[in-house]
Amino acid sequence: MEEKIMTFTRLLATAALIGLAAANPTLADDAPVTLTWQMWGTDSNKPVLQEMADLVHKEYPNITVNVQISGWTDYWTKLPIQASSGQLADIVSMTSSRVPNFYTILEPLDAHFATDGFDTSVFEPSILAALSFDKTVYSLPYDVGPWLIYYNKDKFAKAGVPEPKPGWTMADLRATAKALTGDGSYGYSIQLADFITLPRALGAEYVTDDGQFDLLNAANVKAVTELVDMASKDHSTTPISAGGGGQEGRGAFTSGGGAMFSDGPWSLIDLSKEVTFKLGVTSLPRGEGPLRAITAGSGFGVSAASPNKEAAYKALQVLTGAKVAEILGRTGRALPARIAQQHFWIEVAAKDVAGAREALEYSFANTIQYKVTSNWTEFENQFSQNIPLAANGDVTPEEMLRTVQELVQQ
Repeated sequence: MEEKIMTFTRLLATAALIGLAAANPTLADDAPVTLTWQMWGTDSNKPVLQEMADLVHKEYPNITVNVQISGWTDYWTKLPIQASSGQLADIVSMTSSRVPNFYTILEPLDAHFATDGFDTSVFEPSILAALSFDKTVYSLPYDVGPWLIYYNKDKFAKAGVPEPKPGWTMADLRATAKALTGDGSYGYSIQLADFITLPRALGAEYVTDDGQFDLLNAANVKAVTELVDMASKDHSTTPISAGGGGQEGRGAFTSGGGAMFSDGPWSLIDLSKEVTFKLGVTSLPRGEGPLRAITAGSGFGVSAASPNKEAAYKALQVLTGAKVAEILGRTGRALPARIAQQHFWIEVAAKDVAGAREALEYSFANTIQYKVTSNWTEFENQFSQNIPLAANGDVTPEEMLRTVQELVQQ
């Protein structure tokens, strides 16, 4: 009788384990798993992405990662459709500016960190915060970058204007832009992002801690007014047109129509190849206090609907791990979000660009999170449509900001 009871007990235990294994894939750690990973990019990106995926398989022989690549625009167009139709990949690539829109489709990672003791302090803090929502991490970062000022060294030399150095001020930027304007060329190639990155660098805020727009605070109005005045009074910037974005400002800079231009380190290698002049880099200007350099970047998260979350989480750690960071840095493809590996990128991509190393080191010592909201795209659209009215003098900068805030107020 006792033997029958023991046999029955073992059967129950076995059945329970089978049931748990079916509900929790982590109980079968060596079972073969094939993961999908969706990422934006082009055919030229495939080799390095495949190399990253292969490193996952090398670390975990039972895990295979299949890469799915889409163009940048297609990626963000398809993502909400894939989410609503249950077709998301196991691993989802994400940018810091899109987290408020898509965090609900991603698995919260903090519980996983608590389970395995994963050390998130290896990453640049500002980009880890930007890939979080409500203080919960939804993506691990692989790259990061503070906005910088690129400049045309040849134009500075021809005009006899001193090249900018980290620690310069908004007054310095404005005076330098005026001195470099003339002969059909502007001192500064302005773009929509400048109206966010520069005011924050100077100490202003535009979003409150609880995610509400606050465009009308005195510091923000003052900073935006200075930028508008560069266009409307100093006439030292490229024209501000409705809907004008980064490519418009970039195009003016690379063609020689603007002496300075703001963008992140992710553009450094391509810019070095595109321009025919000597390229220089410095930090954003500061206000009366220390610089506050906004950073942006991208990372990878686990789909909340994935049936292979534990395997995807393991893959995530490899894809954002030290080895991948070194590969991306050494090839100059990305400035790693991992602090210890950033020197690889600086030694390659920034090697022959004047001021790049100093600008990055200074900026990273003074970084802040890029704050965005769930209706950020609407904000950008409204801002780009209304900013020309202020630049043309039809309304004051404060009136323009009030209009935008009323249109996008949450």
